[in-house]
Amino acid sequence: MIGGPPFIKIHWVLLVTSSRRPDSWIVPGGGVEPEEEPSVTATREVLEEAGVIGKLGRSLGVFESREHKHRTEVYVMIVTEELDEWEDSRTIGRKRQWFTVEEALEKLAKHKPVQRHYLQQLLRSKLT
Repeated sequence: MIGGPPFIKIHWVLLVTSSRRPDSWIVPGGGVEPEEEPSVTATREVLEEAGVIGKLGRSLGVFESREHKHRTEVYVMIVTEELDEWEDSRTIGRKRQWFTVEEALEKLAKHKPVQRHYLQQLLRSKLT
């Protein structure tokens, strides 16, 4: 599994609505296709789920969940374009929204607390 953002837009983070819980906000991401590099997956998934194009930055690391039996590699992305319509907006009505870092941490704590670690890792790494 690959996590797209957190995307930082001058201290803003882009989240998308969950396909299972449309009232909840999550980090966009998804599964790696066979023979696909994780960085390619991240770029593809954020286009599909969030409708954004950008320059992939550094990896924030690999986060493992033994409980869910998967590994997630998370990247920073500098967003250069936001599409008016994208695959998930058309097919499942997915929405995207920019949040302040504090708001994003709060939103992720409610539905995807493990995803808060991605953003917290980014904040810690910016301080060092």
